[in-house]
Amino acid sequence: MARMKDFYDKEVAPALMKKFNYKNAMEIPRLEKIVVNMGVGDAKDDAKAMEAAASDLALITGQKAIVIKAKKSVAAYKLRAGMNVGCKVTLRGTRMYEFLDRLFNVALPRVRDFRGINPNSFDGRGNYTFGIKEQLIFPEINYDKVDKIRGMDIAFVTTSKTDEEAKELMLLMGAPLSRS
Repeated sequence: MARMKDFYDKEVAPALMKKFNYKNAMEIPRLEKIVVNMGVGDAKDDAKAMEAAASDLALITGQKAIVIKAKKSVAAYKLRAGMNVGCKVTLRGTRMYEFLDRLFNVALPRVRDFRGINPNSFDGRGNYTFGIKEQLIFPEINYDKVDKIRGMDIAFVTTSKTDEEAKELMLLMGAPLSRS
């Protein structure tokens, strides 16, 4: 079993139940999935860029990335519907908790001048999203094999109803939310 899943079951869930006075264990907010998304704008000019981004994402998450295609044509960006524009991975279960553990305890502390992630990025329905400027903070990525530094968005989807519940869940799980 993943270390973070065990931690959630033994410490986080009872603490949330006590704080919010839930009557049923199914009411306790939990992490449903983590979506890691990487936009690859230069994929229309260079086909190898998409392969490199997808392989980086697969190394980071431990799961094969799927390629995202454009839904609409946008003439200003020289983009046609159906062109490759990015890749994403949806993590659930054990892989999700293992990625969460590596993200909070290994990757984010490696960010230069790291003061925590923005606590105001909740969407009003209990989901949290933030961006990372470079994929090099993950130890799985070999610096010498990187062709281009790319950022990514990480979305945490929870079962909580409010931002307050989700914020407490994230804090108890060890999210380095800044105090400002």
